[in-house]
Amino acid sequence: MRIRLAAIVGVMSLALLAPAVATASSHVQYGVQDDAWLLYGPEAPAKRIAILQRLGVDVVRMTIRWDTVAQREPRDARDPSDAAYDWSLYDPILQRLRAAHIAVLVSLWGTPSWANGGEKPNYMPSGGAAFADFAYAASQKYQWITRWTIWNEPNVRLFLIPNDPRLYTSRLLNPAYTALKAANPRNLIAGGVTSPRKTPSGVSPITWIRGMRAAHASLDAYAQNPYPVRRGETPTSGGCWRCTEITMATLPKLIAEVKRDFGTRTRIWLTEYGYNSKPPSKWLGVSNTLQARYVGAAALRAYESARVDLLIHFLVRDEPNAAKWTSGFLTSRGKVKPSFSAYALPFAQMSRRGMRTTVWGQIRPRAGAQLYRLQQFRRGRWQWLGGTRRTASNGVLRVVVPAGRGARLRLWSPKDRLYSAALTVA
Repeated sequence: MRIRLAAIVGVMSLALLAPAVATASSHVQYGVQDDAWLLYGPEAPAKRIAILQRLGVDVVRMTIRWDTVAQREPRDARDPSDAAYDWSLYDPILQRLRAAHIAVLVSLWGTPSWANGGEKPNYMPSGGAAFADFAYAASQKYQWITRWTIWNEPNVRLFLIPNDPRLYTSRLLNPAYTALKAANPRNLIAGGVTSPRKTPSGVSPITWIRGMRAAHASLDAYAQNPYPVRRGETPTSGGCWRCTEITMATLPKLIAEVKRDFGTRTRIWLTEYGYNSKPPSKWLGVSNTLQARYVGAAALRAYESARVDLLIHFLVRDEPNAAKWTSGFLTSRGKVKPSFSAYALPFAQMSRRGMRTTVWGQIRPRAGAQLYRLQQFRRGRWQWLGGTRRTASNGVLRVVVPAGRGARLRLWSPKDRLYSAALTVA
């Protein structure tokens, strides 16, 4: 009788370990931004690229500063080889990324003093023509790059003065959009790139979007930096739906707003996102374990949102000053954090009904179906759940496992010889 019961239980377990019916066909790409680390990091340049490859990064967001490249006014501003232009800071890393087949999203930012009456880089140019010419030159210089964002967080004065959506649209976004499309019709341009909430001297993202609409903004995608802004906020809960802020937790609000203001064809790019870990950070910081969990949950959140094409994580390596950003996958001293494997092998819970838990994950790189196995922590050790399986052709798995509340699961990629961060079933 005991043998028969054990056999029945075993068959039931195998039956539960079955693919769930897919409900999303997302082609979202996952990326990182960490300009300081990529340009000046302590590792050799080749090692920085190797770290990105270990993470399975699809795309890197890089800011090209207009004021750095064009410290003096060029004679022929649309010619990237004009003597006034100096691309030497960006050339080496961009060429390395290209050689490694890692796509690049460029953000253009920073007004040179000759274009805004001697003001700082966060002051708007006096007119739109000079910035449009620079955007054209940048696209001609890097013809293989086809995704661009115009400015960064223009709704806060730290990045743009005046932070006015009408002026942003008329002097920055629309002139650059026209120039970039003229330089390469395949270019895709995102506007907005807004911070998640209104600051004392800034503008909320909702107000900014509506102001751009009133100014007849031209854009292929709306870009948002959906950082958490409240304690206890997760990628799916804790956000304020009635407020004018937009975070990952309230992502459907952004999607609905963009659809209403810019139409059904406008896509969503999530261009900066992350959770500070503590210690050392105290500013909305979470434990290393929670940071890893939220990395996986955010990846699933983006995957399930059909209009979202990009999710960019900020940073790769923590800043040395703990009072600043500690949202990296590596500590400031280069130690690997749990979020490293959580990014490389995102693994998250979709739902649970009793002992039937649906989990989602992704094996990177995503070129074709990938081999994987699942484990559960039982009786003091990790045990395999079934045999080796294959993901879908995009590297994604969605499967029902026999696990109840409190069960611990993890994902294994034989090709990468890597485990995901452990997932505790809720």
